[in-house]
Amino acid sequence: MVLFQPMKVQIARDLHPITTIADDVEAAGPRGGLSAADTKAIWAALKSLYRSGAYPGIAFCLRRHGELVFNRSIGHAEGNGPADGADVPKRLLTPETPICLFSASKAVTAVLLHKLAEEGGIRLEERVSHYLPAFAQAGKRDTTISDVLAHRGGFPTMKIAKIERKVELMEDWDRIIRLICAAPPTSGKQMSYHAITGGFILAEVLQQVTGKSLSSYLDQHIRKPLKMKHFTYGIGKRYWPEVAINYEAGALVRFPISTVAERALFVPFPEVVRASNTDSFKQAVIPAGNIFATADETSRFFQMLLDGGVANGQQLLKAETVARIARPLGRMNFDRTLMIPMRYSEGMMLGAKPAGMYGPDTAEAFGHLGFMNILGWADPRRHISAGLLTTGKAILGTHLLTLSRLLATISSRCA
Repeated sequence: MVLFQPMKVQIARDLHPITTIADDVEAAGPRGGLSAADTKAIWAALKSLYRSGAYPGIAFCLRRHGELVFNRSIGHAEGNGPADGADVPKRLLTPETPICLFSASKAVTAVLLHKLAEEGGIRLEERVSHYLPAFAQAGKRDTTISDVLAHRGGFPTMKIAKIERKVELMEDWDRIIRLICAAPPTSGKQMSYHAITGGFILAEVLQQVTGKSLSSYLDQHIRKPLKMKHFTYGIGKRYWPEVAINYEAGALVRFPISTVAERALFVPFPEVVRASNTDSFKQAVIPAGNIFATADETSRFFQMLLDGGVANGQQLLKAETVARIARPLGRMNFDRTLMIPMRYSEGMMLGAKPAGMYGPDTAEAFGHLGFMNILGWADPRRHISAGLLTTGKAILGTHLLTLSRLLATISSRCA
């Protein structure tokens, strides 16, 4: 007996009409030292991921040795969601379509804090309360910025009234800062993913120290030097019609996974998906979760880190700063929020050996996961930087197998 039917998109037999290759950058043939067989295998694995039915749209960008190998998209930015009928209008997803990075935004916020430390504005070993005195409340006085970056800050969640537990709270900056500062620690120094809370506190420290907004600091040090069109917290109103819509997909999320997901996401899983498509979410600044970017911009950001902080002839970060960003802070350990083994640096989710989130034998890789199967990462051993952006929000389903095969293919073909 079938207990539930996984939510899947309609998959066309011929993917050519819904595939877009950016400009003609791949017309010259294989690049980055990869053979035609290598690129063919990676592309076949990406198409298999789309055919899993979990994603209305996928955008993928891969650089190797700094050369653009892939910048492609499959599917739709709007329409063809799992619950959409045949009469719902469809809008093609292209490599230029902005997509919300969700938690992959944490990697960007972390880099900004490292940049501020490089400039002498903060010390990562210093207590958060040194820069933000209100944070010392309820036993959090000795928590350092480094602790927060590495998800050891002790405040992965907030114990607040259920009526307050709604996505719209993320759009009220002053209130959420007050709530986080007043909240007691819940996990000590144990590793526990700070899905929302850590980003706000890190950003508030940056704003208090610099007197600048988080967005302007991003513009100055990353976005403008990398010549990015998007890559912003929230997105300008003129671009709203271009933004990709997010869809709930995959197998129905039930207990106990639904409880784990709600603990990490602050609100029930379907509510996050719904809220992410609202105008208020698009105009908010959520440091841990709402940078809008393309796959190319995501890859470009990680390529800058892969190149030791250099981009377009400018030294955006010192090489030693980048080395610290990628350096493990502790060993593989059990994450008390995600309920899985994880390995973090001060701001990045790290790969692992024999296998990790970026594929097999990726101990040197660093990057970040975004809700649900969004990935931005760099792998120094393979000389690659990549952005994999998806619009289907699925926790369970066969897509996890095809995603694993895609990452394994990239890892083996770029070895």
